[in-house]
Amino acid sequence: MPGSTVRPPAYQLLADELRLEITSGRLQPGERLPPEPELCVRSGVSRSTVREALRLLASQHLIVTTRGVTGGSFVAHPDAEQLSEALSTGLTLLTNSAEIGFADLLELRRALEVPAAGLAAERRSDAQLTEMRGTLFDPHLDELTTMLSAHAAFHSVMASATNNPLFELVTRPLYHVTYGEEVVEALPEGYWERIDTDHRELLACVRNRDSAGAVGASRRHLDYIAAANGL
Repeated sequence: MPGSTVRPPAYQLLADELRLEITSGRLQPGERLPPEPELCVRSGVSRSTVREALRLLASQHLIVTTRGVTGGSFVAHPDAEQLSEALSTGLTLLTNSAEIGFADLLELRRALEVPAAGLAAERRSDAQLTEMRGTLFDPHLDELTTMLSAHAAFHSVMASATNNPLFELVTRPLYHVTYGEEVVEALPEGYWERIDTDHRELLACVRNRDSAGAVGASRRHLDYIAAANGL
């Protein structure tokens, strides 16, 4: 009928209800969800509907289900990598729909990377410094795919070196999304040589715990990427 709305399937409604209980904190990580028979009675749906709702929540990494006498469905503990994958999917969908352009992504990178570089210089561990050094590439020998991966890895480790897991959570999908955006035609000659130089300057600032220097180097790095892409 004109103007009528399609009611979501019963399993979707139940999944939405349980998701709200999880995201609101009423159900805590590690806490067991009510057993299937209880969910059937509470929601007035069949066991197959309950199981479909639970499968949906499990696919979204909100619950884990175990079998056996002590089994059941439990609220999942937060996993930064899984959460980051979900963000990456969302960003990719938005980018592919042309609602987000490279300028938008670069603006977000400025907001995140510049302060992250300063924090990394203050807080990095020796192990993180070594990991960052391991992401450097040789612009004269390495292939494009290698340099793209190394570029993403460098900034991911930089975010990790802030020792604030939220930086790593948000930035990891951002670098994956920008892979294709940064490879455009007519990049200026010496582009990857400059990226390599910038990374080495940033690494030196982080190694010397020079927070102000890292902030400046990060800002110049992003200014160059913007100019190279005509922004």
